[in-house]
Amino acid sequence: MNSRPAAIELRNLTLGYDKHPAVHHVSLTIAPGALVAIVGPNGAGKSTLIKALAGQLRPLQGALDGLRGQRIAYLPQQAGMDRSFPVSVQDMVAMGLWHEVGALGRFSAAQMQRCREALAQVGLAGFEKRALDTLSGGQFQRTLFARLMLQDAPVVLLDEPFAAVDARTQADLVALLHRWHQAGKTVIAVLHDLPQVRDHFPLTMMIARELVAWGPTAEVLTDEHWQRAQAMHEAFDEQAPVCRSDEISPGVFR
Repeated sequence: MNSRPAAIELRNLTLGYDKHPAVHHVSLTIAPGALVAIVGPNGAGKSTLIKALAGQLRPLQGALDGLRGQRIAYLPQQAGMDRSFPVSVQDMVAMGLWHEVGALGRFSAAQMQRCREALAQVGLAGFEKRALDTLSGGQFQRTLFARLMLQDAPVVLLDEPFAAVDARTQADLVALLHRWHQAGKTVIAVLHDLPQVRDHFPLTMMIARELVAWGPTAEVLTDEHWQRAQAMHEAFDEQAPVCRSDEISPGVFR
């Protein structure tokens, strides 16, 4: 059983690529066990932020506290994944157990049974031997969620987890997120479906290269905030120099 996740604190966090900032000066605290949506216009830095939370992008400035040393389950956008690799559904799901066996370890019969049980929980019983490239978009996403289940990490990060999947799959996977939340996991998801966010996510972070609003979803998803996000994003200068701050520099992930 995993220990309860720590609070995640972003302090003057600035992120970017090749020293050009993509997300500026974000400061907020996410309490342990929170269920959070990240929203904003296209190109607003949402995926950049989730990559930083996953430890895949080092801050240019500021600090990201509370994640170092914690196991994190991270699901990037499905569109960026190669499904042509010759691996079965069961083998893909079993990758979620690498924290138990290591990259060169062998899976026990009990662990393979857990893989089958995870597949059954996402509605894919009997799919164990299917090749990944034979799956529909919804079936592939269910497979990835089964792998996340076996990772059993206290922090789950998802980038557009419901894009390009059918409504039934969305409903089933949203229900799974709620179960993780009820179990005390911190769940943070990048989403574009605002009605879905209103219905299922109690907390929302709206960004447009900067933090527009953060807090209870009903208070964040207002017309005023969305119009401000659109205006901030449209005014963003892609060639802007790195911002300077005396608070913390250089950036740290800890």
